Amino acid sequence: MATSNVVCALVLSTLFHFVLVPVSSREINVLKKCGFQAIYQLGDSLADSGNLIRENPLSPYASFPYGLKLSKPTGRCSDGLLMIDYIAHAAKLPYLDAYLNLLRNSFGGRGGVNFAVAGSTALPEKVLLSKNIMNLVTNESLSTQLKWMSTYFNTCSKDCDKEIKSSLFMVGEIGGNDYNYAFLFHKTTEEMQALVPEVIKAIEDAVVKVIGHGARRVVVPGNFPIGCFPVYLSQFQPNDTAAYDEFKCIKGLNSFSSYHNELLKQTVEGLKKQYPDVIIVYGDYYKAFMSIYQNAQSLGFDTKSIQKACCGTGDDHNFSLGKTCGAPGVPVCPNPDQYISWDGVHLTQNAYQHMAEWLINDIFPKLQCSA
Repeated sequence: MATSNVVCALVLSTLFHFVLVPVSSREINVLKKCGFQAIYQLGDSLADSGNLIRENPLSPYASFPYGLKLSKPTGRCSDGLLMIDYIAHAAKLPYLDAYLNLLRNSFGGRGGVNFAVAGSTALPEKVLLSKNIMNLVTNESLSTQLKWMSTYFNTCSKDCDKEIKSSLFMVGEIGGNDYNYAFLFHKTTEEMQALVPEVIKAIEDAVVKVIGHGARRVVVPGNFPIGCFPVYLSQFQPNDTAAYDEFKCIKGLNSFSSYHNELLKQTVEGLKKQYPDVIIVYGDYYKAFMSIYQNAQSLGFDTKSIQKACCGTGDDHNFSLGKTCGAPGVPVCPNPDQYISWDGVHLTQNAYQHMAEWLINDIFPKLQCSA
């Protein structure tokens, strides 16, 4: 699921990259075989490493308890690292710095750049407003991130083209916030369904643009099973037990995520045919997340807290729209590593690590890197 600041708000130099936190021995380093020179990330709060807090220093993500495991808040919407951090490490690259941080350092983005912005949408602000959907977090959308990317590449040296061809591009996850905001503004089922093809088209256009920059390996991640997240479980509470699956996730919401993902998979297949010389891979965030649910106990998660936020307050799911993580008096659990959800909207570092490991194992053979 693309996570969003709006739900939280309504409802939060080079050495730094290497010493952020100690890396677990569980880490998978297989991506180093690809020889990626850099990683370029587009997306939202699943990947933002500091762009939103540059834009809005008052964001909850600029303050503790966010970044609890990192000794300081970095703009990451978690207690620690994100999936992109583990992916970068597995490729033997430094953690990606945020584009807006690099602007202050004269484009010093060695090893790649993170263009993701927490709260960002796939569709531009004007398009959403025309549908009476408002982004209360940021004016930035996927189109803005693509402009940033173009600006960045235009400042590159002559070696930039060569580097791009040997880099990994992550186009997403993006689009989940479009749906989050639409749900927030009480859009009908028909309106929600109609929104999906437009979101998919925006993602497709973004992939075409990064290919135009010279990208040769692109990963396009799908959406999370949003019906398993505390923010949705606390707001949508069907009385019919048949509305829930065996994991007590809301079937209808997960079906919506699956609809988005199926259209995205079809789009990726179409792009593969259109660009046979480019490796384009679907990133199955849905299955990566469900692998945690299916193996929660063996992975060390507290099965009694599988649908509760570590940082939060509320009834069954430890989440309240009116008093979210970071607000005064909101407690933090003493054992975040036993929780999947950090704040009801985003995941813990431990959950992101397990997801990243699953994803790396899944995408590596598809990236067709030489061993």
